[in-house]
Amino acid sequence: MPGTASGGPVRSCANFIAHLSREYNFYIITRDTDYCAKAPYTNVVSNTWNKQANGAMVYYVGNTNLTVKKLTTLFKEKTFDSIYINGMYSWYFSILPLLVFKSHPRVIVAPRGMLNPQAFSVKPFKKRLFVFVAKHCGLYRNIHFHATNAIEKAHVLNTIGHSCNVLVAPNMPRAIKEKFVAKDKHNPTRFISLARISKEKGTLKMLQAFKSIDIPVVLDLYGPIYDTAYWNLCQQVIKNLPKCVGVTYKGVAKSQEVPKILRGYDFFMMLSEGENFGHAILEAFSAGVPVIISNKTPWTGLQEKNIGWDIDINNSNKVGQVVKKACQISSKGYKQMSKSANSFARDFCTSKNLTDQNKQLFDTF
Repeated sequence: MPGTASGGPVRSCANFIAHLSREYNFYIITRDTDYCAKAPYTNVVSNTWNKQANGAMVYYVGNTNLTVKKLTTLFKEKTFDSIYINGMYSWYFSILPLLVFKSHPRVIVAPRGMLNPQAFSVKPFKKRLFVFVAKHCGLYRNIHFHATNAIEKAHVLNTIGHSCNVLVAPNMPRAIKEKFVAKDKHNPTRFISLARISKEKGTLKMLQAFKSIDIPVVLDLYGPIYDTAYWNLCQQVIKNLPKCVGVTYKGVAKSQEVPKILRGYDFFMMLSEGENFGHAILEAFSAGVPVIISNKTPWTGLQEKNIGWDIDINNSNKVGQVVKKACQISSKGYKQMSKSANSFARDFCTSKNLTDQNKQLFDTF
C-alpha cells in the first residue's frame, strides 16, 4: 500500500486499516516526513519496517532511500495479494508503483478526490497533461479505481474513460469510543475551521461571511498553509473584520488530538469547492458539533436532519445569514442539534454495510 503523508488521504487510509486489520495483513510504504515538513517523524524508525499496535507494518522511507532503484527493490521485497495506491500524482508513491506492478492482477488506485472537477482549479495544466499522458500510455490499463461514492465514480469515468473499472466503497470513519455528553453552547459562539488554508477549501469565502456579524464570536483556524499569497489575502480580510469577530490561526492539529479539539467549539465551518468525502466533517458530527459546509460534498440535507447547513458557497448573503442563525440558536436548541449530530455519526460509523463494501475492494477480483 504505497502512499504519501498528507491530510485527508492519510486519515482515510488510517481509518481503513484500523477497521480491516483483523481480517487483512497490511504493509504500508510511505515517507518518513509529512508533506511540506523538513524534519522526519520523531516516533518512527526510518528505512525499516515498523509494527503498529493494530498489527499493520509500516515502512517509513527516508530521503536517502527515495530513489527509483531503492523503492523498486522495496516494492518487490514481498509478495502481495493486492496493491492499494493512495493518490495519483506522486511520482514515487503513485506512478512508480503502477509501473512496477503493471503485471499484478490486483491493483487498486484511490484518487481521493483528485479527479473531481474542482480539484483541477489548482495547477490545471499539469494535472490535465498528466491525465492525458497516463491514459494514452495505458498507465491505468487493467487496474481498478476506488471511488468513495457514485459522484466520485462518475468523475473517474468522465476523466479516465468509461471503460475503466471502478469499485465504490465509502471511506471508513474514525471509530467513536467515548460516551457522548451534550454540552452547553458557548458565549460567545465558537466556530472552528479544520482544513488547509486554501482556495479549494474556501477559507477566504468563510472569512468574508463574518463581515456582517455584529455580536461577539470566535473563529479559530486549524490547518497547514501551502499558499502564502492566498494566506496574505485572508489576513487582509481578517484585519478588516468587525472588532467583535475574533479570528486566530492555531497551526496544524495533530490527528489524534482532533476529537478533543472539536469538542471545544460550537460549530464546524468549511466552505470547500468540493469533497469526495470530508473526514473533518464526520469528525465534527462525531464530536457533537453541527456544521456549516458547502453543498458540494456528500453530506447533504443537513438542516432537515438538524445537524447543520449545506449551502451554496457562492451566495455570500446566505452564508452570512447562516452564521448569524447559528449564533442565535438557544442553548436548548443547540443541545438538540449536538445530540443529533453525534447520533448521525454513530449510525454511519457502525453500519455493517460500510465494512462489507470496503472488504469487497479486495474480495471481488
